[in-house]
Amino acid sequence: MSFIELKNITKTFNGETVLKDVNVNIEEGDVLGILGRSGSGKSVLINMLRGTKEYRPDSGNIIFNLAICDKCLHVEPPSKEGETCSCGSKLELKTIDFWNCDRLEFASIRRRIAIMLQRNFALYDEETVIENVMRAIPADKYEYEDQLYKSLELLEMVQMGHRITHIARDLSGGEKQRVVLARQLAKEPMLFLADEPTGTLDPQTAEYLHQTLIDGVKKEGITMVITSHWPEVMSQLADNVIWLEKGEIVENGPSDKVVSNFLATVPLPKKVAEYQQGGPIIKIEDVKKHYYSFERGVIKAVDGVDLSINTGEIFGIVGLSGSGKTTLSRMLIGLTEPSSGDINIKLGDDWIDMKQSGPLGRGRVVPYIGLLHQEYSLYPHRTVLGNLTDAISLDLPAEFAKMKAIHTLNAVGFDNEVAANILNKDPNQLSNGERHRVAIAQVLIKEPNIIILDEPTGTMDPITRVQVTDSILKAREELEQTFIIISHDMDFVMDVCDRTALMRGGKVLKTGNPEDIVKELTPDEKEKMLN
Repeated sequence: MSFIELKNITKTFNGETVLKDVNVNIEEGDVLGILGRSGSGKSVLINMLRGTKEYRPDSGNIIFNLAICDKCLHVEPPSKEGETCSCGSKLELKTIDFWNCDRLEFASIRRRIAIMLQRNFALYDEETVIENVMRAIPADKYEYEDQLYKSLELLEMVQMGHRITHIARDLSGGEKQRVVLARQLAKEPMLFLADEPTGTLDPQTAEYLHQTLIDGVKKEGITMVITSHWPEVMSQLADNVIWLEKGEIVENGPSDKVVSNFLATVPLPKKVAEYQQGGPIIKIEDVKKHYYSFERGVIKAVDGVDLSINTGEIFGIVGLSGSGKTTLSRMLIGLTEPSSGDINIKLGDDWIDMKQSGPLGRGRVVPYIGLLHQEYSLYPHRTVLGNLTDAISLDLPAEFAKMKAIHTLNAVGFDNEVAANILNKDPNQLSNGERHRVAIAQVLIKEPNIIILDEPTGTMDPITRVQVTDSILKAREELEQTFIIISHDMDFVMDVCDRTALMRGGKVLKTGNPEDIVKELTPDEKEKMLN
């Protein structure tokens, strides 16, 4: 008897089928991976298993085979049949149709399911890290002192033991995600759901979480369902994998076999002839950004950087977290003032001093610079078309706006049919990868001279990653745009960049072609920046 059985699951949104006749069995203690490109239905299936109201299947059944206490309705996996519940009654085997059962049974099952969602940190911002974790521990099962020790143990497991007294709002995104993982494990779930849990994290932090999922979930025998755009995560974590394509299962089987077949469908980036670049468009000379702290003294975030970037060049800036990449990009666009040095950007025949404020200074050039933050966001109450036009003050006649939007969506990997179909959708109706590509389109549609992309491949499956690589090359060729790529992903940089600067400790260690930069990486950098 399987723990969970999905039978002929079908789901539509606004007349569009997102899952079709999905059948899969999940054994107790197994890890099921769900693989597929953006929009394939992965997140819909995860939310359906969670019992999220708007994801109720249109047809089909999700069957849980459980050990349940008839007295208090506490539920456990079927292997617990015959054991004594905390209320003193025996746990008895029962088959429950999740979406068609009594509401009290439905609520009892939901309480035993933990979920990690991409970009949703779900923490109490004003409370400390350890208070956040202690809140999740069942108070009826543990005394206060036991709650404290269990919280400390979980925070050590996710490598956050050094942050237990920090206020949650002051943590970085990666740190918040690790605390969320500790909170979910504190619930002692019978089913753990993880929807792209490391999609927005740098490789080092992602590896921490992958190992914690192995140690804290898989090795503990907790049943898990995980989606990821990293096929290697499927190989590391999953026992079996289903490959979804347009809501249907293409293949279901052992992880290594399914992952190998999926990767065989991933196209290689197009190789283009050497692009003829123009003269310099950005000049950075001896730029420094120093901060002062009572505890740490002078912090040299950027320390004497010299760079020259050419018109039409795709220029990469790489390095580990804290190396100064993002600070440098913020100074480049005028969001952060340099402590000293010069930043000049060419506009027409004029060189603009980015340290000079006002409409004759950086205010003149900023409209011609596009920036995609790593933590991008779309306007939730506007459609995709609205996000690509009036939401960013792009005032165009209706038909022309639609044509331009579809053309730009083509450039980030949507074909004409899909592009036209999503124009009237809200962002929350798209997958994470689709939203990421729309965010890039939002930058491209204003046709800036210079585009800065901060960690552009963070949430992308392999196929989308290749599409974005091709779209950057295409945009450069057609629009003569200059790109600056800020990234931890050296493989992506090697695919797309002409030259790359390696930053370490606020300094540019070396500038050259990406292959030469790889030779300069330390063993630690290679481990964290190369797949």
